[in-house]
Amino acid sequence: MKGMDIPALEAFVAAVEEKSLSKAAERANLVTSAASKRVAELERHLQRTLLQRHGRGVEPTPAGTLLYQRAKAILRAVQLAESAVKIYSPDGQAKIRLAANPSTILQFLPDRMRRFLAPRDNVSVDLLEAHSYDIPRLLIDGSADIGIYHADHPAIGVASFPFASDRVGLVVPIGHPLAGRGELFLEEALDYDLLGYFPRHSLEQFLAYVGQTVTRPPTVKLQVSNFETRCRMIREGLGIGIVPERIAANYLGSMGLVLLRLRDDWAARRFYVAVRDQDSASPVVAELLQFLAESASHREP
Repeated sequence: MKGMDIPALEAFVAAVEEKSLSKAAERANLVTSAASKRVAELERHLQRTLLQRHGRGVEPTPAGTLLYQRAKAILRAVQLAESAVKIYSPDGQAKIRLAANPSTILQFLPDRMRRFLAPRDNVSVDLLEAHSYDIPRLLIDGSADIGIYHADHPAIGVASFPFASDRVGLVVPIGHPLAGRGELFLEEALDYDLLGYFPRHSLEQFLAYVGQTVTRPPTVKLQVSNFETRCRMIREGLGIGIVPERIAANYLGSMGLVLLRLRDDWAARRFYVAVRDQDSASPVVAELLQFLAESASHREP
């Protein structure tokens, strides 16, 4: 139907909903004359009066009401089509936006991404680093297609599946008074400065997370987010720090550090892989979701 274009339908729908051509123009970021012209061209194409114009604004004719109902469906279909195509990169290849926290990226994703991408030349992944508490929101608002986060329980509002688990431990320099302990509760280490960036990313959130397992806040003089940098700071005697055990293992020997097992229950973490809605996920996102969820039963030791 040449002449019945999307901008004209958008202007017409806006006019019906706003009951005003001037407000419709404002909504579409147009001048009033441009919005009016688009509706007039639509009427000329259909050879039907679609809007009754009067001093108070506009209202649809019976023909206009019918077109409004159909136009809404058309515009919704166009929006869905645009959203579907956006999952592809500019060269037309499938693209997945994967949001994950730093622990996941370092511990779990390198091998899994290698195995997933190796047989799929037409798929690319944009890896977005984010905090665990932000990842469900990124999925809900459409900023990510799939996400991996750690939490005590699956997040509300997204479809989550078990993915992996780990433990955080306490890293101290060789020769530190605690170095020979092997394992301990965090409460027993509170006499020493603690390098920040905790399992909940702020001291206040961390204290809420650990609850009554500590009787007083730790002394924090330095916040360090990067795991390797944190271990270097610990080596220099700037404090002790909480680090995921598997990540800490990469630096112990080379930096002269000791990893102590934390006996606190909160030191064990659960990770989930999630999408906003499993039923509406694109085929390639659904494929990655299934791959990551199935890999939960084949975790690295």
